[in-house]
Amino acid sequence: MGVSLDGFMSDPDGGLDWSVIDDELHRYMNAELSRSAAFFEGRVVYELMENYWPTADEDADAPASQREFAPIWRDTPKVVFSRTLERVGPNAELVREVVPEEIRTRVAGLSGPVVVGGAILAAAFAEHDLVDEYRTFVHPVLIGRGRPAFPPVDRHTSLRLLETRSFGNGVVLLRHGRA
Repeated sequence: MGVSLDGFMSDPDGGLDWSVIDDELHRYMNAELSRSAAFFEGRVVYELMENYWPTADEDADAPASQREFAPIWRDTPKVVFSRTLERVGPNAELVREVVPEEIRTRVAGLSGPVVVGGAILAAAFAEHDLVDEYRTFVHPVLIGRGRPAFPPVDRHTSLRLLETRSFGNGVVLLRHGRA
């Protein structure tokens, strides 16, 4: 998840134009996401991604790193969690609720990591102890207010630092796992 230095994953209008994604960071994300067995996404993230990535490789003006991600997006199975969507696109399945036993069974049958996209969905997964690892891309910007990356909760979760990585654009990856 990308976050501003002050902890927001989007501005008050849901915008992400403050994020700093250059070619180096995009190539890193492509390499990581290409190993994913599935993308589990909330409605907002799914609609954002589905509006651009299925055909991004057809845009000759798009940077190569973006064109490289289009087939990763198309080929990776997606599970979309939404109570309001009526249908989803190709290679996607619609699920209405986060049911921990069903998630664990589904993930156990996959060969590779599952990426969870969307702050609300990630919070639901965290609430049910379904998150093994957090990857937070901290962008060098303060946006002041917006949607917090992590909503307030009434519990303490200890984590251990697994990795840090700095990118040339000032973004820092913080990778944490279960304590």
